Amino acid sequence: MRRVAIIGTGQTDYASNRSDASQPELVREAAKAAIADAGLRPQQIDAMLISNMELFEGRALPELWLGEAAFAAGKPCLKVATGGTSGTSACIAGFHQVASGLFDVVLVVGLEKHSEGQTQTGMALTDPFWDRAVAAGALGNFALSISQYMAARGVTERQAAMVAVKARRNAARNPHAHLKMPALTVDEVLGSRPLAHPVRLLDMCPQSDGACAIVIAAEEPARRLCPRPAWIKASATRHEQPYIGDIDRRLVTMRTLRDAARNAYARAGIRDPLHDFDVAEIYEPVSYAELAWYEALGFCGDGEAGRLIEDGVTTMDGELPVNPSGGVLSSNPVGASGVIRVAEAALQIHGRGGERQVDGVRTALATGYGVYAWADVVVLGAQP
Repeated sequence: MRRVAIIGTGQTDYASNRSDASQPELVREAAKAAIADAGLRPQQIDAMLISNMELFEGRALPELWLGEAAFAAGKPCLKVATGGTSGTSACIAGFHQVASGLFDVVLVVGLEKHSEGQTQTGMALTDPFWDRAVAAGALGNFALSISQYMAARGVTERQAAMVAVKARRNAARNPHAHLKMPALTVDEVLGSRPLAHPVRLLDMCPQSDGACAIVIAAEEPARRLCPRPAWIKASATRHEQPYIGDIDRRLVTMRTLRDAARNAYARAGIRDPLHDFDVAEIYEPVSYAELAWYEALGFCGDGEAGRLIEDGVTTMDGELPVNPSGGVLSSNPVGASGVIRVAEAALQIHGRGGERQVDGVRTALATGYGVYAWADVVVLGAQP
């Protein structure tokens, strides 16, 4: 396996409705920015991957009509669609394409345009007699699992609100972010409109339009083109497909994320995640999920996540800053969200995070998440 690094990133601005740009135009904007950031021309890209949850927009085979916008005309182009993990799964596929020697330089582009679709409709395609009344769409699923998590681990609504405040304040440093709320307070989160107990409006991620892209390269072009490549030290994917009615306490245990993390950590030499990582970009579609991920990713023991957020361990100036970009809680174009996590982690290694840059980042974590049973973990480093 060859050494592989991320050498360029590009993002659009994220908003609830990017009516100023079509889907192909969003793809082109992100792709063009990433290729330029890598110091390349489109002709120098060997292959493209497109990440999109086509179910949400109701348009099939997006790679066939978005590929040209990603400069893929006449080149290999592959689509990845795995729910919330679509973006990270596409990045991991790109890593393997380059590491295996199949290609030298690959472009990964993630896209979602929620204003042209409906997430709840897409997620509610379940049996109307057995599932829809109790687990239709993201909100119902999250509410059920979060209630289990709170009961099992003692997490409080106030601790979850602290996560939401951290995310939206961090987003104010990010020029691309959708929800920028630097003055948001815990009381405002707790006073926001209930969606499905215990989830409130400001506990949830938005529906966003936007695209994000990264350029992945083999060692020779990476060293030649990028002054500080973000090397892919390890990646792991764990997807299982249970029947939704059989899932028990999945947000509490997050078995796939725990196993993916253990696998990636072992190969990257991570023994103490809280201290070995300098920054983490994790996929948290709801405030409570970030707390559950602290435990599943080994940042703390089970039942200790509330202490981490209360003590400021995961704030921008804490021991392990989590989601300096504002995270999924601040911008969630689903097909792009996992690519954003990897791109933002790479930006931290590159030292080009602007106002959201964490000092001295040498090792970074990015994760993807989808419907309890899907998880991706990516470890990036300043050294191969």
